[in-house]
Amino acid sequence: VQLVESGGGLVQAGGALRLSCAASGRTLSDYAMGWFRQAPGKEREFVASIIRSGSRTYYADSVKGRFTISRDNAKNTVYLQMNSLKPEDTAVYFCAATTAFAWPYYRDTDYDYWGQGTLVTVSS
Repeated sequence: VQLVESGGGLVQAGGALRLSCAASGRTLSDYAMGWFRQAPGKEREFVASIIRSGSRTYYADSVKGRFTISRDNAKNTVYLQMNSLKPEDTAVYFCAATTAFAWPYYRDTDYDYWGQGTLVTVSS
């Protein structure tokens, strides 16, 4: 499966962005999905995950209550709605897909496929 992220950009603190991850090559419903991010000079970190049906989600504590992961399997797309953005949310955001059954899918080693990333910059 190929993954392509979009929707990144520059936003002021307190603002919102919605990231999209479009999948091609295989049906999205075959995969659990996750979002990760990597800030400059830091390691990649887990943001959110969602199971195949979309009925269960899991979040990093740093984004809980502000970010929402969702998916539309008919459109082969996963979303990350980001509200109340903070400067510390600045990072390249990656979506990832896995065929494994490894709930809650918070480890990057759980994933088989990765997108190229989209940059989110939050100004103070």
